[in-house]
Amino acid sequence: MPENKRDYYEVLGVSKGASDDEIKKAYRKAARQYHPDLHPDDAEAEAKFKECNEAYEVLSDPDKKARYDQFGFAGVDPSYGAGQGGAGFGGFNGFEGDIDLGDIFSSIFGGGGGFGGFGGARNPNAPRQGRDIQSAVTITFEEAAKGCKKTIEVPRVEDCSQCHGTGAAPGSSPKTCPECNGRGVVSVQQRTAFGVMSTQRPCSRCGGKGKIIENPCTKCQGKGKVRKRNKVDINIPAGIDNRQVVNVRGFGDSGINGGPSGDLRVIVNIKPHKEFERDGFDIWYSKHVSIVEATLGSELRVPTLDGDVKYTMPAGTQPGEVFKLKGKGIQRLNGVGKGDLFVKVIVDIPTNLTAEQKETLKKFDESYVPPKNAGKKGFFDKFK
Repeated sequence: MPENKRDYYEVLGVSKGASDDEIKKAYRKAARQYHPDLHPDDAEAEAKFKECNEAYEVLSDPDKKARYDQFGFAGVDPSYGAGQGGAGFGGFNGFEGDIDLGDIFSSIFGGGGGFGGFGGARNPNAPRQGRDIQSAVTITFEEAAKGCKKTIEVPRVEDCSQCHGTGAAPGSSPKTCPECNGRGVVSVQQRTAFGVMSTQRPCSRCGGKGKIIENPCTKCQGKGKVRKRNKVDINIPAGIDNRQVVNVRGFGDSGINGGPSGDLRVIVNIKPHKEFERDGFDIWYSKHVSIVEATLGSELRVPTLDGDVKYTMPAGTQPGEVFKLKGKGIQRLNGVGKGDLFVKVIVDIPTNLTAEQKETLKKFDESYVPPKNAGKKGFFDKFK
């Protein structure tokens, strides 16, 4: 084995019996890790990147792989082939001339966008959608139940009104970068054992934009964008729940190169209610009544989202008993109908009784005959 040269399978981190698909996946992972675009001016990363390319060039070719498996480096390395029967690289259809890594990566990673987004030849002047932005609004329990409209103020990135997004001062315009001819990337060639390899890197003169602004706009300093606070009306639908999001299409940051604006995502925070608790589209309410009301029955006044309603509580209502007011809950979000209002009865035990009141209750308790299945408890024990 040549000095300091690692086994190709070891370089890619696969076993000798690895399938073609496993070898390809291992190469993609290693190539992404050590690609020069991610490690500029890193000699060690560049060396490992070349090592990965060399290993994959051999192991991805069935003929070369077979010779490597049988003869090792002697089957594929020109330095081993010299003087040993001509088994050199050139005799085995090795690389000759220039190599464009863009073509290699295109066949491996797919598409014409270059290597996984690194060093690709994407048009820097193509329209792109603006960034989505996020804000929040706080509403009441009732507003969430019935829906409402809120006006909020949000900062967003917009095209500069002075240069209309070009970045150039009025009366001038951006110029095509002479270094990259508007492509935003330049080709960098490196001579290797395989020939001259070509990669693409962002153009340093225009910063990858493909254009140069010689006379920048004074309002946006040549950026073409400014941050501005804007008021926007938010329609919050009835039935929305806490931390749900209302999306306002097209009110995010403005697009790039004429692309569409992003969206505004508004998180809705709902204040807790002092009496109601929400359960989906249903509402729970605790109604306090006296022992007398629970025992004899009573006409109760129960609050709802639409005002108070009357409910006739039957005699003998037990503590903790729940009754339902159908359709008195929350409007179903983007649906038909409402949830229900559940009322839980809380029986209040009297305190601070006078001596006369206590004596009256004792006499009543002594005269009370509980039902046969109620055990020996007194009348008031069940309210405790």
